[in-house]
Amino acid sequence: MLEPKKLRHRKQQRNRGAFYGKAQRGYQLAFGSVGLKTQETGELTARQIEAARRAMTHCVARGGKIWIRVFPHTPVSRKAAEVPMGSGKGSLEYFATIAKAGTVLFEMDGIGEDIARHALRLAGSKLPLKTKIITRTSL
Repeated sequence: MLEPKKLRHRKQQRNRGAFYGKAQRGYQLAFGSVGLKTQETGELTARQIEAARRAMTHCVARGGKIWIRVFPHTPVSRKAAEVPMGSGKGSLEYFATIAKAGTVLFEMDGIGEDIARHALRLAGSKLPLKTKIITRTSL
C-alpha cells in the first residue's frame, strides 16, 4: 500500500476545510489517453487506492501502463472504542488524501479504449466517490 517514507510529524490535523470546491490543478489528463476523474470531493484511503489499482491491473492482464495521480500523505488517527475524553490524541490508523471534485485519479495508456474503460469502471466501483471516465478526445 501507499504511504510516505518519512513524516515530519507523526500526527496531523485533517484539514476538513479542504472538502469544498473544485480541483485547481490535476484536472486534465497528463500522461495517458484514458482516465478516471472524480465528480465529488471526498477522502480516499491508501487501501481504497490500492484496491482500485489491483482491479485495473487484473482487468488489463498486466498490459499497458497505469499512472496513479493521487498519493495518501495525510496520517489519520483514531481513538480506541469506549475511551473517555482527554488522554490525548489517538494512534495512527491509516493514510489518506483529499480528492477534490474534478481530480484525475488514474490514467491508462497502451491498451484498447474499450478495455481501459472497463478497467476504470471496475476501479471506480472500489472508490467511495462518484467518478467518470474521460479520454483525450472528450477534453
